[in-house]
Amino acid sequence: MVAARTFTSSPITNEKMTVRESINSAMSDEIERDSKVFLIGEEVAQYNGAYKVSKGMWDRYGDQRVVDTPITEAGFTGLAVGAGLAGLRPVVEFMTFNFALQAIDHVVNSTAKTLYMSAGDLTCPIVFRGINGVSASVGAQHTQCFGSWYAQVPGLKVISPWSAEDCRGLLKSAIRDNDPVVFLENEMMYGVEFDVDSKVMDKDFLVPIGKAKVER
Repeated sequence: MVAARTFTSSPITNEKMTVRESINSAMSDEIERDSKVFLIGEEVAQYNGAYKVSKGMWDRYGDQRVVDTPITEAGFTGLAVGAGLAGLRPVVEFMTFNFALQAIDHVVNSTAKTLYMSAGDLTCPIVFRGINGVSASVGAQHTQCFGSWYAQVPGLKVISPWSAEDCRGLLKSAIRDNDPVVFLENEMMYGVEFDVDSKVMDKDFLVPIGKAKVER
C-alpha cells in the first residue's frame, strides 16, 4: 500500500518521486528562493497546468508568480523575454514544444542571440520548458522532437532530462543560469516514479549543466 501524500511547497518527503513532482518541486523551490522567478503559460495557474505539472502552485504563490495567458505563444513568450531582459527570471511553459514554433523568432532571435549582439551587455535568464517528442494518443503536430533543432542554435543551452533527480536538479540549475535554457520534458515520463534521497530533496540541490554524468 502506498501512503497518501500531502501536497505542500515541498510535496514529497518519502523516497519516491515522479518526474511530474520533481519538476513541480524544482519550480516551487526557486519561486520561494528568488522573488524574480515566475511561471507563465497557458493554463499553468487555475487549471494546474495542462499536464498538472504546476499543480497547487497558483494556490500557494498567486497571480504574480504563476501567470495564466491567452492562447498566443508569440505574445506570452515575447512578454517573458522582455521580463528576462529587464532582470526577472521567467519560466515559460509551452503546452507542447510543437506550439513553440509560433514563438520561434523570440526564442532564437530575441533571446539566444542577445548576449552576442549586445557585446555581452545584455543577458536574458529565461527557461523555456514543456513536453517534447512522443506523447500518448495525440496527433503528429503534438509529437515531434525539437532537440536537434534547438541544439543548433548558438546561445541556447538545451537539456533533455530523464530521471526525477535530473529533472529536479537540472531545472533548478536552469532557472539560476544567466543564459537562456530550453528544457525538454517527456510526457510519457511524467508519471514514472524514481527513488530519491534527502540530498535530492534539499532546496539547494543542483545538477550542473554541461557536466557528464555516467550511470550504469
